[in-house]
Amino acid sequence: MKQLCRPHRVRQSVLAICVLTLVVALPRLLAQQHPALVDGVDAIGITVSDMDRAVDFYSKVLTFEKVSDTEVAGENYEHLEGVFGLRMRVVRMRLGDEFIELTEYLAPKGRPIPVDSRSNDRWFQHVAIIVSDMDKAYAWLRQNKVEHVSSGPQRLPDWNKNAAGISAFYFKDPDEHPVEVLHFPPDKGLEKWHRSHSGDKIFLGIDHTAIVVWDTDASVKFYRDLLGMHVAGESENYGTEQEHLNNVLGAHLRITALRGTSGPGIELLEYLTPRDGRPFPSDEHASDVVHRQTVLVTRDAEAAARQLQTSRVTFVSSGVVANQTGKLGFSRAFVVRDPDGHAIEIEEK
Repeated sequence: MKQLCRPHRVRQSVLAICVLTLVVALPRLLAQQHPALVDGVDAIGITVSDMDRAVDFYSKVLTFEKVSDTEVAGENYEHLEGVFGLRMRVVRMRLGDEFIELTEYLAPKGRPIPVDSRSNDRWFQHVAIIVSDMDKAYAWLRQNKVEHVSSGPQRLPDWNKNAAGISAFYFKDPDEHPVEVLHFPPDKGLEKWHRSHSGDKIFLGIDHTAIVVWDTDASVKFYRDLLGMHVAGESENYGTEQEHLNNVLGAHLRITALRGTSGPGIELLEYLTPRDGRPFPSDEHASDVVHRQTVLVTRDAEAAARQLQTSRVTFVSSGVVANQTGKLGFSRAFVVRDPDGHAIEIEEK
């Protein structure tokens, strides 16, 4: 009797495996059948309290170049950012091929960054700037009296094959936003960072923006399966170097790098330990200095918004907003939040 039942059990096992495989693979198969909602990262937006001070820092200390300086107000921008009665000054700056957008809310003024912010709080987000020489970069930053987050530059250990030889240092801009400088060894990073550079240029461009997340898998579903970005690399980092880099005792991170077809990447930082990072403030607004928003480019804002609404993504904007003034370089846009509360602005140029 047992022998008669055996083929039936085998068929059940094979069926169960097939079903499980389909469940795991289905999101990727569906993503392959539909074009990505976004092409890539256009810029990293940063709210600042004093624009002149911020521009002075990013241009003179980090060698960004100002591209545009625009002041806007009105109902369209209020609906886009979810801030009533706003007037904002937006300065777009470039380093290498990448951009940041600094925004000062002239009205209404928002709250400063919490003074006790830590690198594992979920409102953490930084830009990672590639440097040609870490020793020169650190000496220059010390000369300009930046505020340390890390105790000093950290070289990640050789036992960690996916991160071995990478050197990094965290510090703060004048508004307490964390910034990272990063140096890749020859076998790490994009090929562009290893091309010969003329002159004595220290700061080369932005490799990625990093955000703290609670659940990597949930974030990957959002950025990869929904938006259409791809996973470009993974690493698990811990040890004394990582602790001193993040200034978090016992730091043990799961790191996942995502990229679109253009622009910097988005790096997910999940703290496996310690798990005491605070959640994103539920009452955060774009005028608060803690605010950052990653600007993604889409070919069809309406279609992207419909898909995100169907997937029950949280919208900050009232919907897709037409840029009737023609300023700030987009035709239509909207702002949503990722699973942890990080703001994502999706623009159609």
